[in-house]
Amino acid sequence: MLKVDLRKQYKTLRKGLSTTQIEDLSMAIANQLLKLPIWDASFYHIFLAIEEQKEVNTDYILNILSGKDKHIVISKSDFETGLMMHFLLTDSTKIIKNSYNIPEPVDGIEIENSKIDIVFIPLLAFDKKGHRVGYGKGFYDRFLANCKPETIKIGLSFFEAEAEITDVFESDIKLNYCVTPERVYSF
Repeated sequence: MLKVDLRKQYKTLRKGLSTTQIEDLSMAIANQLLKLPIWDASFYHIFLAIEEQKEVNTDYILNILSGKDKHIVISKSDFETGLMMHFLLTDSTKIIKNSYNIPEPVDGIEIENSKIDIVFIPLLAFDKKGHRVGYGKGFYDRFLANCKPETIKIGLSFFEAEAEITDVFESDIKLNYCVTPERVYSF
C-alpha cells in the first residue's frame, strides 16, 4: 500500500479511539517494551505524545525509564531546517506545545545524536519488513540518519503491521523493532 493511503487510513483509525482506549493500549505497549533486551543502555530518546493526533501516550514509558534511572532525551523541531535538536529531560525542563501541538522543551542541556542509544519513534503505520509511515515531513529519517549505526530504533503503534509499504525510499530508515499492544515485531 502507498504511504499516502496508509496515512489517511491510520489517521482515521486513530480518530476512532477513545481516551480510555488510548490509555489502555499505551500501557499495553509499555508492558510489551519490557520484553525487549534494551534496558542496559544509557540514553533513551522518546517523543512526547501529540494528544490532538491521538498518539501513543509515552508517559508509561517515561515512568519505566525514570524508574530505571536512565537518561531521557526529548526533541525540539525546527520546521525551517527540518531538523530536531535533542535535550536531556530533567526535573527543571520546561515543556510547551509548539504551533503544531508538539510538546517540546523550551531549552536545556543539548545532547548530540551520537550519544543516543535507543530511539522510540512515533508512526502511523509500519510493515512486516520494518518500514514505517510517519507524518511525511522526514524529521525522524534525518535524525536517525545522523545517529550511530548501532542505535536501536523502536516504533510504537496501536495497530498491527501492514503486509508491505510499496513506496519505500532509499533514505527511509528501517526499524529494529515495532511494539504494539499485542506483540513485539523484530526486523
